[in-house]
Amino acid sequence: MEATTCNGSEDGSPVFYLVGIPSLPETFFLPVFFIFLLFYLLILLGNALILVAVVAEPSLHKPMYFFLINLSTLDILFTTTTVPKMLSLFLLGDHFLSFPACLLQMYLFQSFTCSEAFILVVMAYDRYVAICRPLRYPVHMTPQTNAALAACAWFIALLLPIPAAVKTSQMAYKNIAHIYHCFCDHLALVQASCSDTMPQTLMGFCIAMVVSFLPLLLVLLSYAHILASVLRISSREGRSKAFSTCSSHLLVVGTYYSSIAIAYVAYRADLPLDFHIMGNVAYAILTPILNPLIYTLRNKDVKAAITKIVSQDPVLDKNPRALDAAYSALRTPNNSARDRLGAQ
Repeated sequence: MEATTCNGSEDGSPVFYLVGIPSLPETFFLPVFFIFLLFYLLILLGNALILVAVVAEPSLHKPMYFFLINLSTLDILFTTTTVPKMLSLFLLGDHFLSFPACLLQMYLFQSFTCSEAFILVVMAYDRYVAICRPLRYPVHMTPQTNAALAACAWFIALLLPIPAAVKTSQMAYKNIAHIYHCFCDHLALVQASCSDTMPQTLMGFCIAMVVSFLPLLLVLLSYAHILASVLRISSREGRSKAFSTCSSHLLVVGTYYSSIAIAYVAYRADLPLDFHIMGNVAYAILTPILNPLIYTLRNKDVKAAITKIVSQDPVLDKNPRALDAAYSALRTPNNSARDRLGAQ
């Protein structure tokens, strides 16, 4: 029998019941399971291929690809935090989650969200230095600097959600608290509480603003400088090469913030609860599944490395180096330093 007390301590730790998608009939659970399973496998496969390609291919041992493997690792961790439990819910009807497990899922989801935003900022800074300060690029973007930038992004992202997680853990819940979501999202967890939700809702909003708009502002500032620098390049070919080095990152940034916009719009009060849930689920899946596609379709170096790994063709093994050698041979001593970016 479900307890109706709401003291959060005398009756022991609460158990959370994940409702899932409230209006979804059970007859659709299995098709939804297979859809999410397909998405999850595509995310794992796509990002794993990028990880292997960058590590195995010496020509990709550059700062921009070092940050790319951080992004791919984040995408794998980000989806693994939520999707396996969603699969269990839709296949086995496993709705229950313990109090510590739910808090951990909420914390990791927020942490990896922050990490992705900060890594995108670091990648924008890398492109800024490469295009606006090309002669200083080897000095500024050393392996030690790259590792420090990535470590700072991860570390700050791990710290930011701690206050929200601690405060949420101190809220009062029924012994069996219903969470109207497919996973332990912060807002859904707060709304399941018997305590005053306003302070926690405000804290979550502030964290979301910091994670969403501050990194976006830094990315936009970087690209404003990049655009100004590119427009000063005299040759059309040089401008084209400079823009091509940024195209993949710009698409990833656009995808990331589009998914955030979908999640924000879905939380409008006048929309049904199912839209709230599906908007957040789309946010959790959309970016990780599109990032590998963007980098394999738009980046010739990554595409060549993945093709080589998949085909295991010894002829393809030589092609990236051969192309680089041919490009180097055709360059003249008077080429602008910015034109060297076309090799990246």
